[in-house]
Amino acid sequence: MTYIFGILIIGLFYLALHYLTELTLSQKWWVITIVLSILGVAIMFNAYSENQSNKTRDIAMQFKQGKTLQCDGLEVNSTNYTLSVGTYTFIGKDNTSNAGQMISASSCE
Repeated sequence: MTYIFGILIIGLFYLALHYLTELTLSQKWWVITIVLSILGVAIMFNAYSENQSNKTRDIAMQFKQGKTLQCDGLEVNSTNYTLSVGTYTFIGKDNTSNAGQMISASSCE
């Protein structure tokens, strides 16, 4: 659906360039190319961000299921760490060798 809106906006943008300005055809194509490039980068960033978010959620789900994760060369499990859901950070529990240690969930495999 977003792509349809994007194509519609580009079409309207082209019509605005065609009727409301005195740019040459090559200038119009440059403007359209730049706008399409910006939209392409925005779409790629959105896809990357969504993939990272899904990866982090999967890691949190594995942690909640009691699995041991590898994060920055350390073994992270529910025995030694707690999960801060707001920041997706593993925090070492008191009375363990990892007390106070913080590990980002994005660093886990």
